[in-house]
Amino acid sequence: MKQTDAEPVQGSDFIRNTIKDDLAVNKNQGRVATRFPPEPNGYLHIGHAKSICLNFGISEEFEGATCNLRFDDTNPVKEDVEYIDSIVEDVTWLGFSWNGEIRYASDYFETLYDFAVQLIKDGKAYVCSLSADEIREYRGTLTEPGKDSPYRNRSVEENLDLFKRMRNGDFSDGAHILRAKIDMASPNINLRDPAIYRIKKAEHHRTGDAWCIYPMYDYTHCISDALEGITHSLCTLEFEDHRPLYDWVLDTLKTPCHPQQIEFSRLNLSYTVMSKRKLLQLVEEGHVNGWDDPRMPTISGLRRRGYTPTAIRNFCRRIGISKKDSRIDMGVLEECLRDDLNDTALRVMGVLEPLKVVIRNYPEGQTETVELMNHPLKPELGTRNVPFSKVIYIERSDFMEDPPKKFFRLGPGKEVRLRGAYYITCTDVVKDEATGEIKELVCTHDPESRGGGTPDGRKVKGTIHWVSAEHACSAEIRLYDRLFLSENPEKGGADFRESLNPDSLTIIRDARVEPALANAKPGTVFQFERQGYFCVEPRDSRAEALVFNRTVTLKDTWAKLSQEG
Repeated sequence: MKQTDAEPVQGSDFIRNTIKDDLAVNKNQGRVATRFPPEPNGYLHIGHAKSICLNFGISEEFEGATCNLRFDDTNPVKEDVEYIDSIVEDVTWLGFSWNGEIRYASDYFETLYDFAVQLIKDGKAYVCSLSADEIREYRGTLTEPGKDSPYRNRSVEENLDLFKRMRNGDFSDGAHILRAKIDMASPNINLRDPAIYRIKKAEHHRTGDAWCIYPMYDYTHCISDALEGITHSLCTLEFEDHRPLYDWVLDTLKTPCHPQQIEFSRLNLSYTVMSKRKLLQLVEEGHVNGWDDPRMPTISGLRRRGYTPTAIRNFCRRIGISKKDSRIDMGVLEECLRDDLNDTALRVMGVLEPLKVVIRNYPEGQTETVELMNHPLKPELGTRNVPFSKVIYIERSDFMEDPPKKFFRLGPGKEVRLRGAYYITCTDVVKDEATGEIKELVCTHDPESRGGGTPDGRKVKGTIHWVSAEHACSAEIRLYDRLFLSENPEKGGADFRESLNPDSLTIIRDARVEPALANAKPGTVFQFERQGYFCVEPRDSRAEALVFNRTVTLKDTWAKLSQEG
């Protein structure tokens, strides 16, 4: 199996302990086979990453174990090849590879149909002609049993005939469904004669118009697992009530392989939503710019924002696997990202809100280079030369005209160190006559202070970053923040859209960055010193029009705001 530099996703949890116990008694002849079975009806999100790391992680940890990638493509109305391609890219990007070829539930359509015919012949399935509303009425409630369908006792011959005609396209959508015959009085509503086939006259992305009936997920999933020889079918807790149906189908059909379904808690992450339906709603209603918008919790959105596979895998390892539902704070994911980027991201200087500084006593027309380390903790990553000249830009927030006592940056008459260059002192402030806005600062530099020292040994407390006005590149900076203001946007059944953060994206159009960044590879993440981590926008950035996405701040500003609030 392909691996990344991430810490291995392993440890002691109830699923891994179950597998160890099974291996100890040679259950499944010592085999361990898992699968990751997404429905291709949307892009994967960070919650799916937890399942990916679990299923594929197990295949890496246990000798001889395998993990299949299978698309449960049983609903052609909602599925798209675009989603399949994105899921394949996501799994690969996270550093995993699957056993053999990619599998599809549609590979088994003929077998699934044959099994349904077997259920009919055995008196375990029947064609029901109730409408959708009538089926809901007959189903009952959590406290009241359901009622038998008036079509429940159709003969085997009539059911076989109707089912064949359903396949041949003789009926319209919704005219009939095939239902398993289990128990309409069962306390588990999933066992009240669930639908296993419905009519859908829609073209399938793989089978075209060969089928006009499609199997339901609960029926398809367990059989697909059995056909593939899966030993441990791992799924989230919402499928716990479906497990009796999973077992009923396989027991009734007497499949030679009967995987064990094991449920674990899904990932609930603060300040976002984890429903593909709701994420699709955000896309279709224009609240975000597509599935890979860097504010989205989708894996493609996180990748575009500058997240790394290592950070996501380490996050999944850190939160672990349990049976208990909980909400993980977004700060945990961001901290995993900071830990990785602090170790790997090269340092550069970028000025987001430029303030012009003219160094009056610096020679006109002169340019020199300042040598800076690419990473303060990794000298093996070398150094870079940054041009320095008479006119530079500093961050507007690094100057105050009337600074408070503990403001250790630039102010009138105050001295500060330019990162790797000279000490400068502000002598004049030039303002716009009409607006009073500060246009530029006039400073002097100490020629003896290059590199941070002076003959008289004086020190300054403040060090600020800068770029040469003549040499710097213009850049658009996209400051991404959390998509929602509420920790739980769906709390109490609220409309999650009411919690959308109006400031989740701020665009700065005239920032300045070091000239070397003009050739940076799309997707590369840098630490803008004193600013945060920024990724070269993979889609929109070009050498002549640089665009950077803020990946994450240097510190957890939301935690600070929460404490202050």
